[in-house]
Amino acid sequence: MISLPQIPSPPRDLVAQLVRLGFASAGAQFETLYGGRTNQVWKVLGDDSDQVLKLYRSDLENPLFRNDPALEAACLRALASSGVVPRLRATGQHDNGYWVFYDHAQGTPWRSDPAPVARLLHRLHSLNPNIENAPTGKNGSADLAEHGQSILAMCTSDRRAQLEKMQPQHHILRSDHTCLIHGDPVAGNILVASSGLTLIDWQCPAVGDPCEDLALFLSPAMQYLYRGAVLTVDEQQSFLSAYDRQETVNRYRSLRRWYGWRMAAYCLWRTEHGAPDYEQGLELELAAL
Repeated sequence: MISLPQIPSPPRDLVAQLVRLGFASAGAQFETLYGGRTNQVWKVLGDDSDQVLKLYRSDLENPLFRNDPALEAACLRALASSGVVPRLRATGQHDNGYWVFYDHAQGTPWRSDPAPVARLLHRLHSLNPNIENAPTGKNGSADLAEHGQSILAMCTSDRRAQLEKMQPQHHILRSDHTCLIHGDPVAGNILVASSGLTLIDWQCPAVGDPCEDLALFLSPAMQYLYRGAVLTVDEQQSFLSAYDRQETVNRYRSLRRWYGWRMAAYCLWRTEHGAPDYEQGLELELAAL
């Protein structure tokens, strides 16, 4: 989730490649999409329908959010009939990096009423398709402790010691219930339309604990960064009630402080690596702890 300067159109050689493959016309118009914080994304304007072109950063190293174009393509293929993802048209590589090309999903980024998002995630977690080479997600407090400490190890400011002292101490075992998780279900990756909700940006999925997706959506930092406001207590409760799987909700509640502590570590790392807007995210996560 590294903020990038936006460029008005894709590289010429990539456009030429799309034209040769028959996915774009020679005079195709490209409109920059600003929702993402990692890759370059454009809407390709067509006569009958629009598509999306995503060009990946190959040099991105992020300790929390993977950036894998092969995984995104695999998820879009595997979930094509589910109705929760856009339709993949093509994927490939050129001199500037990997790219995927898919139908533009209707709707606008999620802003209010968390209940439909909970139902969307419940549906996704019930599908559990086979994704070849999908990584294993973090599962239980031991994994989260190791992950958070590995992020803090990359930090150098005085606040690192503060966060190390705030690490939760209660132990939560690994869960036997794992499934495909999105890995980044923030407001900007959930499109809302009259026909329903769509999940986009599938570059960091995993087979893991579904609590991970719940925690990322509910994260005060992620809500602030993508929507400008944290969820109220009532909104959080509405989301958890609508998820309608009490065992998972109870497990999320037992792990909530672990997820919040790890997110605080991530926000510190982002702040130290040129993203000052994450400073407020860090404060919000600390306040929630």
